[in-house]
Amino acid sequence: MAAQGEETRTEGGRAGGVLEALRASPLPRVRWGLILVWFLRLMAVLWMMMGLLAWADILGLTPSPVPFEDRGLGAQAVVVYFAVFNLVAAVGLWLTSTWGGIMWLLALMSHMIMAIFLPQVVASGVFTVAMFGVLAVLYLVISWLAAHDQE
Repeated sequence: MAAQGEETRTEGGRAGGVLEALRASPLPRVRWGLILVWFLRLMAVLWMMMGLLAWADILGLTPSPVPFEDRGLGAQAVVVYFAVFNLVAAVGLWLTSTWGGIMWLLALMSHMIMAIFLPQVVASGVFTVAMFGVLAVLYLVISWLAAHDQE
């Protein structure tokens, strides 16, 4: 009989030793700081595309039922606001700076508020507004976990 500290041998090798090694080795720790960086970079790419699409709308490169010049002044201001704000937020997110996250949350919340209260100016469906809300909550949760991550 094998003693308690000894390994059980099988024909293929050490079965008991592998199990003990798996039990003894800690599971890989979730690195929330790294997850936050990847999340911010992914959001930066998405918001960069949104900002560039707004500029394409201003320049008339996208098919639109009403050209940019023929829209009302308020609708033009909203498109220009998002064309500038989304790009600034994207740069801040890519740099993973604090101001980038704040600018992104401001862009996100302003898009959601305008989509809810001014749907004739900002065309967004319920899915888009819900998705933006999920992204904001996800960002806050990951940021909190990254801040409390102990290394």
